[in-house]
Amino acid sequence: MRHRCHSKKASTPRNATKLGQCAFHQTDYIFLIQGAAAPVHTHGYEMMSTFPTPLFLVLFSTLWACSTPPDCPTAVPEALRTCLTEVSTALRQCYSQTGQPCEESEPAVLTALQTLDDQLTESCEDGAFGTFTQSDLIGRIHNACESQASSLAWRSFGGPQGAVWPSDNPEHQTCLLSAHESAATLMSDSMTRIAECLGTPDDCDAGAVSSARTELAQQASQTIGGACENMANLIAVDRTQYLDRAAHQIDCITATAYTQTEPLSLSCGPSNAEFDAPRGEWTQIVVDGEKWGTLCGDGSDYAFQIRLAPEGEPLDNVLIGLQGGGVCVFEEDCSGKLDSNPGLFTAMDDLPYSVGIASDDPEESPFANWTKVYLPYCNQDVFAGGGVVEDLGEVQLPRYGAVNIRAAMQMVRDVLWKKLDAEEGRGFRPDELRAFFGGWSAGAYGTLYNYHWFVDDLQWSRTTAFPDAGLALHNGSPLGVLGLGLLKIPAWGAQPHLPPYCFGGECAVGPTLYEAISPRLKRVPEQQFLILTNPKDYTQQYDAYFDDEALWINTMRQSYCDTRDLNGISYYFTSVSTESIHVVSVREELWNGSVDGEVMKDWMWRGYTDPDSIVSRVEEADFVANIEGVQPYPCEVAP
Repeated sequence: MRHRCHSKKASTPRNATKLGQCAFHQTDYIFLIQGAAAPVHTHGYEMMSTFPTPLFLVLFSTLWACSTPPDCPTAVPEALRTCLTEVSTALRQCYSQTGQPCEESEPAVLTALQTLDDQLTESCEDGAFGTFTQSDLIGRIHNACESQASSLAWRSFGGPQGAVWPSDNPEHQTCLLSAHESAATLMSDSMTRIAECLGTPDDCDAGAVSSARTELAQQASQTIGGACENMANLIAVDRTQYLDRAAHQIDCITATAYTQTEPLSLSCGPSNAEFDAPRGEWTQIVVDGEKWGTLCGDGSDYAFQIRLAPEGEPLDNVLIGLQGGGVCVFEEDCSGKLDSNPGLFTAMDDLPYSVGIASDDPEESPFANWTKVYLPYCNQDVFAGGGVVEDLGEVQLPRYGAVNIRAAMQMVRDVLWKKLDAEEGRGFRPDELRAFFGGWSAGAYGTLYNYHWFVDDLQWSRTTAFPDAGLALHNGSPLGVLGLGLLKIPAWGAQPHLPPYCFGGECAVGPTLYEAISPRLKRVPEQQFLILTNPKDYTQQYDAYFDDEALWINTMRQSYCDTRDLNGISYYFTSVSTESIHVVSVREELWNGSVDGEVMKDWMWRGYTDPDSIVSRVEEADFVANIEGVQPYPCEVAP
């Protein structure tokens, strides 16, 4: 254990001189000469010495307290708070001073992170913080500082690419800078209040901490309100939503920085884990709607299915699938579905897929022994609904799709966190967790509209998206994906749940969203979209309001050529032209079939084992010959 020396005095005055890690002070010193004490004004240091009686040799014996550095449980939260403050300041200054996001090599960020590492190296030995080794603890806290500060900046300025920074509008710049600074200050001050409480657990008043945090959030809201006329027009969320997400980050930071957080009630982390489930078996989890704000279309509780990885397999490889089931948008089609197929509006009886990519057989799917989460679809809103009840005349339909997804995944996160921290090893590391997040049909649309949340807010940076049979193409007419996006994003309360850099009606269109999200992909190799479909697909065609099959396929072909070279965007189109095929990754014959010389199963698995090697697999095949009006691809593809 290293030691740090401090002066005997508790405070360090301005005339302090620092030498190494000890603080010395110019003051009056007391010399004991032949047993008599006499004050002597010197330019030395605060010491108490005695002279041997026969000698005039002065032996200075220091009285400053050379103490150990803060113990590890005390050092971690303060070091993390300081790091978050310094990194957030640096990220904000990059925009205010250069109009650009920071480079990865930004010196101020690297210095703050290195200081954090050094402080924890000094204060924390193996086993001083739970069961973590020193190196694992440093990695965990280092990532928390970097990822939490980045998440706040991305929400404030439009992703890591800074897509919404208004370079030519000083008023909007002031708004975003003020919002970011206010949220960063809220984080820092809240962490200080939490540290004061948890530092004396016997006297910790959780109610007082909650009240203090509420007051700090109100102060931040007032500051933002004074600088921003309408923040939601800039970054999708209003100031209340913006600060609510910052408050959730504070809870996650607290759960990371302490081994025990009682008596505080947190919305994130092991103390918030609400369920247990056996390894290797599917288990249905019913979500507490009052706590999480979830709801299905028929008014019933939301529920999802989870299968934790079998014993001996990593818990933090996670396959997430969104159920399909079409969409209803007007009173007539919604009331018709409610009458004819009420199962579309409940999640209580939905069972997960068990074939293709979703198979539990390792011979069938290389993802078989991953932790699996199956998210049912019960609001007919392509998982975009933000928690509102849409008035359709005779039908009042809850649109909660995005809320349901996020509540379920936060519940899963907290359970994985608790279980991984309880194991001997590196514990829960969101930056190391590997996830494949996708969906089928309407679930593919949901993948498009929610992927950013996994990498930016949930902070599962190594997540790959696989939308299957949901290209979200625009048919060129008012009644189509674009027109419905313009109409339904406001009606469904979807805007706050879309990316802060793409939340208008046009962002309902797949290729438009890919253009917007592409610059933030591939910050790590796994961040990419693996887009799957069969071109001849009547269900997908009609759901996107295409009446003509040739127009549908030609639009798909043009979209592929327009977007195939985008960063992080790759395609795998099966080549069945003689029958309509809807969804492909859960069809055994296609999962094991080949396109352009590569089997789909192998292509998808390569997205995990070697993600940077992925290339699109698309063939011309015989669509032109078999379907009247279909034109060849306007770009080069395999025969």
